[in-house]
This record gives sequence, C-alpha cells and structure tokens, in this order.
Amino acid sequence: MDEFVGIFLFIFWCGVVAICDCRSRRIPNSIVIAGLVTAFACAFVECGPFGISFARAGLGVLVGLLALMPFFALGVMGAADVKVFAVLGAWCGMNALLGLWMAASLAAGIHAAWLLITTRTRLSVFGHREGATFELAGKASTPYAACLTVAACGWLALHALPGGLQ
Repeated sequence: MDEFVGIFLFIFWCGVVAICDCRSRRIPNSIVIAGLVTAFACAFVECGPFGISFARAGLGVLVGLLALMPFFALGVMGAADVKVFAVLGAWCGMNALLGLWMAASLAAGIHAAWLLITTRTRLSVFGHREGATFELAGKASTPYAACLTVAACGWLALHALPGGLQ
C-alpha cells in the first residue's frame, strides 16, 4: 500500500468524525471502530501517514484512552471524545497527543468564547444550570472530537505531508 492511501484514509476518517460531531454531537461506535481498525491496518502494512508502527499504534491508543478518561469520569467530556482521542493515538502516535490535545482545547475554548458572545450568555448562569453549559438547537455546542480531528489534520500538514516540517 502506498503512503498516500494512508493519508487519504486518515483525512477521510477525520472528516467523517468532524461532520458527525458537528451535525449531531454524536460519533457512532462504528466510525470509531472503523478508524481504529484502519489505523492498525495502516500501521501493519506500513502505509500510515505518520509512520507509526503496530506497537506504537497500540501504545498510542492506550495513552490516548488513559489521558482523557479522567475528564470523562468527571463528566466534562463525552465518551466519544475519549474514544476518538484514543484512535488518534493509533494514527498519530503518543508523541503527538499532547500537541493535539492542546490545539483542540484552544480551538474549543475559542469556540466557547464565541458562543458566549454571540448568545449573550451571562457568566452568572453557569452555577445554576444543569446539563450542557452551551446549547445550540438543543445540542451541546462545542464539538470537541471535531476540534481534535481538525488539529490532527493540521499535524498531518505540518509533519507528514511532502514539504512539511518532518
């Protein structure tokens, strides 16, 4: 398999995740599993966009899962976000995860600030609400998994594509 096939599959999977998250704030397990299986298959046949070995893909999944699990346990992050981060660990390797998390969190923070401004939400309501802090059309309004996959595509552009930082 060619490296460009791995790049295409990675971008395609990231796009599907981002679209699902933005549309419904849900990512079906079938999409998560497809991304995981594809990441491991690319690692196995050495066509992944980041040159991650099969063993490093497994370590990336474990680190990604364990890193965000406390946020899920505290109720501040959805299970799909944690699972997508684990799959990104398989694709990108554990060394990329901190940067992806930071970039996605910055994007989510900017999105949340934008929502505060555009919805004219007063800060005093945060202590008195139950459920999602931000809602738009009845949905929690910061699609964090989409932020993660956009950050991962940025990582791809910087580090794996021809002409990137390598």
